[in-house]
Amino acid sequence: MNKLQGFEFWKITLKGARYVVAPMVDQSELAWRLLSRRHGAQVCYTPMLHAQVFVRDGNYRRENLYAEVCAEDRPLIAQFCANDPEMFIKAALLAQDYCDAIDLNLGCPQMIAKRGHYGAFLQEEWSLLEKMVSLANDKISVPITCKIRVFPEIEKTVQYAKMLEKAGCQLLTVHGRTKEQKGAMTGVASWEHITAVRKAVSIPVFANGNIQHLSDVQRCMEETGVQGVMSAEGNLHNPALFEGHSPPVWEMAEEYLEVVRQYPCSLSFVRAHLFKLWHHTLQIHTDLREELAKVRTLEGMAELNAQLKRRCQEEMARQEAGEDHGSLPFPHWICQPYVRPAPKGPGSENGQPGSQPKAVCVKRALADADAPPEYLSRNKQKKKARNPNKNFSMEQKPKYIKCEQCGNPKGSKCVFNLCRGCCKKAAFKATADCPGHGLLFKTKFEKAQRQKASEPNRQANGESVTQTCPTLPPASPEQPSRDPVA
Repeated sequence: MNKLQGFEFWKITLKGARYVVAPMVDQSELAWRLLSRRHGAQVCYTPMLHAQVFVRDGNYRRENLYAEVCAEDRPLIAQFCANDPEMFIKAALLAQDYCDAIDLNLGCPQMIAKRGHYGAFLQEEWSLLEKMVSLANDKISVPITCKIRVFPEIEKTVQYAKMLEKAGCQLLTVHGRTKEQKGAMTGVASWEHITAVRKAVSIPVFANGNIQHLSDVQRCMEETGVQGVMSAEGNLHNPALFEGHSPPVWEMAEEYLEVVRQYPCSLSFVRAHLFKLWHHTLQIHTDLREELAKVRTLEGMAELNAQLKRRCQEEMARQEAGEDHGSLPFPHWICQPYVRPAPKGPGSENGQPGSQPKAVCVKRALADADAPPEYLSRNKQKKKARNPNKNFSMEQKPKYIKCEQCGNPKGSKCVFNLCRGCCKKAAFKATADCPGHGLLFKTKFEKAQRQKASEPNRQANGESVTQTCPTLPPASPEQPSRDPVA
């Protein structure tokens, strides 16, 4: 049977979904997806999966997709980052039986994506993307979708979306921010770009950006005309966002911990979720922040949640009607979004200077790299104690130099100007040495040849060759013997 495409795929496979949980690295695991589905989410994405690792590592496949098969967790879209068409297809073929669609990540703006050359840092390479999407559309049994960020220019964004649609993309998620809008420069997403894309393409479009409450979801769909709305940070701070409900933080934490007991995941994922859920409360009860960072068991986290609940209920009993909540719209123990401070300077909010966040919760200022130790983070203070000459200034750090073959960091003393993995292959093939990486194929090969040549003389003198010089496996210049240590 031919696979469904475009609006048929959205209506039948995705059941006309409007409320979508975004793919989030180490944050949209099975337990969190199930919690979100209980509270209104209709489609979920897996965390971003690395196509190359997914292909080569069976444990990675089991831990991130195969072992998480659950009838309640559908419809599900598996997202991959990739920059090689063949590798992307191999990963998609391995994943297609465990999901309802394969998504190509073209939206990640982080430095790791820049170094790995994927995500939003592929958005200028249209011929490569066209080939990746086209091959996936032809070869895999489920639809191919894409998640993108916008260009500053609306027209270029529209052409970008149309190119992906023509290549075979069956559903497009548009994050209304550019790849430069991240961290302190996040700003406000442009729904104008999303509206233009929706009008230009004939496939379903999901919108992403500026979603903090259910009212934002409804307003976004009315203003842009999209078929669905995706949430990432809004969902992390309030998994009941799509219900239009803002429960106490401890209720969501209790329910999440119960799901984790049934569908276990890494404790680091659980800790990260609790930090997000409790974000505003931990600004008040700072000692619980320290305890959460140190706790090492699920039971310990449940006890911390019970302690937080008792403290907040005591505050509720003391609270007077109409009491001011500071910069927050609700008391700190209610699930609500964290709004990043607006970027400074005119035009920094993606052409929408009049738009203002609903609430501002200022993050701790970044430590000055050249400041005294007491102004450094605890982690940096520890490093400084071990190495007093340690310098944290980004300007003075050596620039990242790529391996000529794979893009990973190259060895500073490598004779081939490659990373260790690529150097090992090159040195083996050429029967050469690379002292910088400690690879001595040529030296060991010549030593083996000398020992082999000296065997007749030593035998003539009555020496025991097997005792004084262990026999090495035969080798030739075309195929030297492998050294497991190298």
